[in-house]
Amino acid sequence: MISFITWAADPAIFTIGSREIRWYGLAFAIGFLIGYKIVELMWKREKLPMDWLDKLFLYTIAGTIVGARLGHCLFYDPAYYLSRPIEILKIWEGGLASHGGTLGIIIAIYFFSKRVSHKSMLWAFDRLVVPTGLVACFIRLGNLMNHEIYGHPTDLPWGFRFILNLHDWKMGAEPLYSLPSHPTQIYEALCYLCIFIICMWLYFKKKAYEREGLLFGVFMVWVFGTRFFIEFLKEVQEPFEKGMVLNMGQLLSIPFVVVGIYFIVKALKTKKTDAES
Repeated sequence: MISFITWAADPAIFTIGSREIRWYGLAFAIGFLIGYKIVELMWKREKLPMDWLDKLFLYTIAGTIVGARLGHCLFYDPAYYLSRPIEILKIWEGGLASHGGTLGIIIAIYFFSKRVSHKSMLWAFDRLVVPTGLVACFIRLGNLMNHEIYGHPTDLPWGFRFILNLHDWKMGAEPLYSLPSHPTQIYEALCYLCIFIICMWLYFKKKAYEREGLLFGVFMVWVFGTRFFIEFLKEVQEPFEKGMVLNMGQLLSIPFVVVGIYFIVKALKTKKTDAES
């Protein structure tokens, strides 16, 4: 009886010249496009100016990509990237940090709120987080296709063996597999899918956006709370994390969970607002 799954997916969909078009990039793009359509439905439901939506989309994409890339480079290996700044631009080689992406979005929404909507940042966050769980789900599936960010070895029947020598394997070498390991990309993808469903229900069925900050708080607690616990199953991502009681991903998650709890409590103590005021 097979007690593990051998994962031999090619990260590339196809190659143009020397440049690979990867599943990760496609998953990222599909997630954003579906997210855009969901927010468009929300905009129509609340009869909001449609030109705000396009600007929100552009601000969010810029904040996500720039923040996630800088987060990876500066949180996880600052010495390497600061000594080779041109490497920071090579997003196609992988390396995006969700915590950095979150900070990037926060900064982007600050400018969106000041220059476009002239509403509070929480007003934008309560709407933006609704599809974000689905986007994050697609991104983690992209990590799965890249054979990256997986967990410790396991003897559970759904353990995955990932290819360790991807570059050499694509050049014709025999694959070198990891030990059967926790597919933490799938664990996280499922958690993000759950928060997407919860946020959709809270927005469309419960009108949770009438309590400013509630949707944002729920999202932050769920996403970074589950991330904190799943990190216990992950392999060390960077050498400096060896021997740490809590890794960098967990340390960065704690403030986001605290912020989420604060906004949930604050929203539940506050009277409902007029969402269209």
